[in-house]
Amino acid sequence: MKIAGFTFIRNAIKNDYAIVEAITSILPICDEFVVAVGKSEDDTLALIQSIPSHKIKIVETVWDDSQREGGRTFALETDKAYAAISPDTDWAFYIQGDECVHENDLPIIQQSMEQYLNDSAVEGLLFNYRHFYGSYNHVAVSRRWYRREIRVVKFHPDVHSYKDAQGFRKAGKKIQVKLIPAHIFHYGWVKPPQGLNNKVRNFTQFYHDDAWLEANVPQDYQFDYGNAERLTLFDGTHPQVMQARVAQQNWPFHVDPKELRKRMSLRRKVLQQIEDWTGRRIGEYKNYRMI
Repeated sequence: MKIAGFTFIRNAIKNDYAIVEAITSILPICDEFVVAVGKSEDDTLALIQSIPSHKIKIVETVWDDSQREGGRTFALETDKAYAAISPDTDWAFYIQGDECVHENDLPIIQQSMEQYLNDSAVEGLLFNYRHFYGSYNHVAVSRRWYRREIRVVKFHPDVHSYKDAQGFRKAGKKIQVKLIPAHIFHYGWVKPPQGLNNKVRNFTQFYHDDAWLEANVPQDYQFDYGNAERLTLFDGTHPQVMQARVAQQNWPFHVDPKELRKRMSLRRKVLQQIEDWTGRRIGEYKNYRMI
């Protein structure tokens, strides 16, 4: 069984992406790892080249910044990395630059790959998500944050990244997946206040034109944590590769849960309560078919 990891990245240092941690978190179970490195304004290429592993395969790319509608650029770059995977690969393991996998989950993932390798009905593996927010001690848990997504697919030329690279499709159709008891640790919203200001401006430029950005995210934009909705304390352990970053957090993070709840509409409060009672998320976006 051959496993290939793949990802894309640009300006990792400038935007403080934990891309090395992301890659090395799943590298132990990968036979190769393809990184599409976009032409950057910093030393991102050198950073990836510094990873001490013969498994790393770098593909240098140039982003098409004209593809800004709906984050399409991210999918195009993901597909460039996917296309460079060795053709004899069985499973392709995708990880984004702000995600990590806990080392305790690697045996579970590998075992699931072995279990479903020869099951033609299973085209991918679905992961649970932990969205860390504001600090490494808080997790965002509400309808605003997706609960699950595909991160492992059976390698096939008809598989492509979908929309803004959150998930995948095969020949334009939803992929049939098995949900496995493993988590993706998502750290994209763990930054100091100024870092979140920069993140929002940088991230939204790949979804909207300059006029929209100037009207909605001006140069003096101040992030107010309004998209959290609901936070819970995290009492587990972080992946070993993230321990240094966790230890270096040097900014205070204080939010009032009651104030966050006040920002939720009555409709969202009711739907959230139903989910809390039943475990069912009404109207949940699912870019996959669970089997």
